[in-house]
Amino acid sequence: MNTVDANVFPPREPKPKWLRVKLPTGQKYTELRGLVDKYKLNTICTSGSCPNMGECWGEGTATFMILGNICTRSCGFCGVKTGRPESVDWDEPEKVARSIKIMNIKHAVITSVDRDDLKDMGSIIWAETVKAIRRMNPTTTLETLIPDFQGNTTNIDRIIAVAPEVVSHNMETVKRLTREVRIQAKYEKSLEVLRYLKENGIKRTKSGIMLGLGETEEEVIETLHDLRDAKVDIVTIGQYLQPSKKHLPVKEFITPEQFAKYEKIGKELGFRHVESGALVRSSYHAEKHIH
Repeated sequence: MNTVDANVFPPREPKPKWLRVKLPTGQKYTELRGLVDKYKLNTICTSGSCPNMGECWGEGTATFMILGNICTRSCGFCGVKTGRPESVDWDEPEKVARSIKIMNIKHAVITSVDRDDLKDMGSIIWAETVKAIRRMNPTTTLETLIPDFQGNTTNIDRIIAVAPEVVSHNMETVKRLTREVRIQAKYEKSLEVLRYLKENGIKRTKSGIMLGLGETEEEVIETLHDLRDAKVDIVTIGQYLQPSKKHLPVKEFITPEQFAKYEKIGKELGFRHVESGALVRSSYHAEKHIH
């Protein structure tokens, strides 16, 4: 009988207990899950196996991804496929609006892959999607979690023109790690996008970072200061989890106490909302951020 040396494949470090989640339950969740499956609706909640799906759906919040599921960028943290995207589906705005109506969503978060292959970088579909949702669901509030559009203000202006209640763009990580984590993105450019949104009439701006990639406490605090300097209103801080062996490894599991410390610092800096915790994701408690 052959034996395998246990040292060849050392066991992976188990996730700490604070990262374990309960399976989503509840009547509202069950109803929405049935609708998603019946009508083959595409939500990030399900495709991304989000740990907060049950809680968010219970609050009438869901996240939808537009412009396909293939990204032109290859970030080291992200599980979305990279490659040549499919052609734009110009019926997509109506499809998303219909999904929101079927699911009776009170607050919708819209996000997308990066579409650097398109001249408008997808900004026209973005604007049309917001318009379609407004037409079909006049009482639904909206958050748009946008790419950087390469900092092109013509494209960003299309988002500003349709005036979502919240516009979000994630920094993802601290300045030193940006090149490694977000290969085709720049820290300063993301800050500029957030600053431009605020200066041009967006009432609520928002950004998020992941921890556990090797950043220091000082670097996290520096990032929070930079976001406040850019007049960002809302910040989310969560634990990075490795989507596959091909992605960047988790360097550290951040403790609940450390997340609480960052929340306290964020509130002292003057952010309107700070969501800080291991299971926090970009759209966590999104329905509360419009206030």
